[in-house]
Amino acid sequence: MTKLHNVRGRIYYISSPKKQENLYAVYETTDRNFWTDLAKYNQAEFKKSGTEGKCIEARELIIALPESFTEYPPDRLLQIFTDHFRQTYGTDCIAALHHNKRKTNYHIHLIFSERTLLEQPIEKVATRNMFYDEKGNHVRTKKEITGEDGKIRQGCTVIKKGEVYESHLFSVKDDRYKSEAFLEGEKEFYTALINSY
Repeated sequence: MTKLHNVRGRIYYISSPKKQENLYAVYETTDRNFWTDLAKYNQAEFKKSGTEGKCIEARELIIALPESFTEYPPDRLLQIFTDHFRQTYGTDCIAALHHNKRKTNYHIHLIFSERTLLEQPIEKVATRNMFYDEKGNHVRTKKEITGEDGKIRQGCTVIKKGEVYESHLFSVKDDRYKSEAFLEGEKEFYTALINSY
């Protein structure tokens, strides 16, 4: 499993015939706009948290398949593996079925979101005017962002009473994807699925 810091770039890389000469199928459980929105949301949440390092926008599993699986219809094979993940975890995925250049490694790239899209966005509405300084920090009074000329300083913002100041499109990240138990469970399931075929 790999942590993805640029999910849109990785999706393009695994799903583009220009990048993959042995690409057999691509299967998606959502549209591409989802991944753009997810990346922006994760980056904003990461910045807000003040955490060091790089933002994890999504994760990727690489699932090795036996060469004999080339006998199965690629679209159907990819759909079975991807739908299992989607149904088990309730999260959106995009997957691609490949061979390496020498055609010795038949495998699936399965990219998944650690968050789910909320049915209704959760919006926070200002109950009074809110003031933010140049760094985006919330301050208590308008006076704290006003210059000597009596005008609001450049870079400062005011959110008026009744306006939305925060919106959540996605759930919080699901911590189970960080655990060894998750990875071991997926290895066991996919091994059993492969053996059943």
